[in-house]
Amino acid sequence: MTDLHPVIAAVTERVVARSRDGRRAYLDMIDREREAGVHRPMLACGNLAHGFAASGEDKSAIIAGRAMNIGIVTAYNDMLSAHQPYGRYPEQIKLFAREVGATAQVAGGTPAMCDGVTQGQRGMELSLFSRDAIALATAVGLSHGMFEGAALLGICDKIVPGLLIGALRFGHLPMILIPAGPMPSGLANKEKQRIRQLYAEGKVGRAELLESESASYHGAGTCTFYGTANSNQMMMDVMGLHMPGASFINPGTKLRQAVTRAAVHRLTEIGWGGDDYRPLGRCIDEKAIINAIVGLLATGGSTNHAIHIPAMARAAGIVVDWEDFDQLSGAVPLIARVYPNGSGDVNHFHAAGGMSYVISSLIDAGMLHDDILTVSGTTLRDHARDPKLSGQDDNGLVYDDAVADSLDDTMLRKPANPFQPDGGMRLVTGNLGRATFKTSAVTPERRTIEAPARVFSDQDDVIAAFKAGELEKDVVVVVRFQGPRANGMPELHKLTPPLGVLQDRGFKVALVTDGRMSGASGKVPAAIHLSPEGVGGGPIGRIRDGDVIRLSAEDGVLEALVDPAEWEARDEALPPADGLGTGRELFAFMRHGADGAEQGASAMLAAAGL
Repeated sequence: MTDLHPVIAAVTERVVARSRDGRRAYLDMIDREREAGVHRPMLACGNLAHGFAASGEDKSAIIAGRAMNIGIVTAYNDMLSAHQPYGRYPEQIKLFAREVGATAQVAGGTPAMCDGVTQGQRGMELSLFSRDAIALATAVGLSHGMFEGAALLGICDKIVPGLLIGALRFGHLPMILIPAGPMPSGLANKEKQRIRQLYAEGKVGRAELLESESASYHGAGTCTFYGTANSNQMMMDVMGLHMPGASFINPGTKLRQAVTRAAVHRLTEIGWGGDDYRPLGRCIDEKAIINAIVGLLATGGSTNHAIHIPAMARAAGIVVDWEDFDQLSGAVPLIARVYPNGSGDVNHFHAAGGMSYVISSLIDAGMLHDDILTVSGTTLRDHARDPKLSGQDDNGLVYDDAVADSLDDTMLRKPANPFQPDGGMRLVTGNLGRATFKTSAVTPERRTIEAPARVFSDQDDVIAAFKAGELEKDVVVVVRFQGPRANGMPELHKLTPPLGVLQDRGFKVALVTDGRMSGASGKVPAAIHLSPEGVGGGPIGRIRDGDVIRLSAEDGVLEALVDPAEWEARDEALPPADGLGTGRELFAFMRHGADGAEQGASAMLAAAGL
């Protein structure tokens, strides 16, 4: 057995120590809920009758109360390509449950907005806070006390974190996340990026751009680039919350259905009525959270999880911060290059060895905690396997061990021979605060930028300045008042093409913002999630046009090179008025109550004292 890497061990110990009181209180809470919380035997006859009134052929089994009743929490809608396959899952899950004497009911639905549809639009200002709405909807669904376990159906950006945050408040229940898989590969990602930049330069029109985008996002399933959605799937794997090998099987295949069936059967085996009880709140512990961070760093995953992981951890009584990310990033090598960090997409990644290879090789290198409680098997290594349909029965499964060597070393490598020696996510600090810099997609010569600032308070103003030729120079584009308390922290993904054009023209370009960038972004150096944010007096509000900004991932520095006395004497700029329309006004209480990005940017968790 390989010893755990000393940095992984040290960070884990710090997290355990820091979380001791909160974790103890959380575990006490779920133990109380298990013993005295609301569940079927405690329901009055009127309550119970309401709960099974429409359950049809399952009614007698639910009345008898001798078998698990599985609550399905689904984020289905058929506008979101990744979630469209979930439409038929509830009926399938009910059939699979009956095969083993159990029952299933849809406990509730959650919203599932698509960042791809809302990118650059007003609706994106609801995006981050939809995570808390999903958590609340999950809690509402599970609050009826009708269920002894839950199947969580969700994949994309805020949806998986939201499901887990809500589900963890019912952490005495066993739960399995059931993915639906990525769409087959379409237009090559590099070609898509090329067309976007040509459109930004005015060299192709909207018709050509739409044709390109449609060829890329062309069917049911998760978008195939390695953004936040697919990073979610990676994290669920390294935390042991999926069935082995479940993440990247395409929708609509017999194998996908067989893995879903296996998940339902397994859920009935880990309930509190048997001898293999595996409650969600025990599966997600400090080691599992560290595994999530390590997996994110090793694969070059989305920076959005620098916000989501702290929020998920808080819901389980665990405290992590960006110092933990930074320390781990210095020790964890980058072993995957998936677009936008490489040329191939998640289907190519899966074919090259995929998550089984990642888990196996990171355990062998002492980078992952193998000794965690997972939903299947005895250790995490049992998840380093790939499901196959058995020869005798199309509904049966056999599992192959992870391949010993990558099948494409331009996409996947061993930790001993990585693409770069660190995990590609740095904490940068200075007189502007603390921010995240994703280095894995930025070439080394561009990781230090020192240039005059051009300050904006709206991403559309950046686009207008670019089109007017005002940014044709070395420049640090500062976009402030984009944090959770300002406008809900929308992703600024539509800035990537114009800034990429400027960089390709030979200018030194960087972005500094208290907002977010998409998991699809890369190439341009960016200090994002800057905390404290502009609203409430964050130093980003003091920057003026022409101030020289130094951003260096190599040195971990983010500074305005302004005389200290002048800097302290400056007033902060005033934020714009709150936006109205597209429902944004309904989320005002979430904006006003949100805490910092490093804590998870959640008004809900802050108000709950978590």
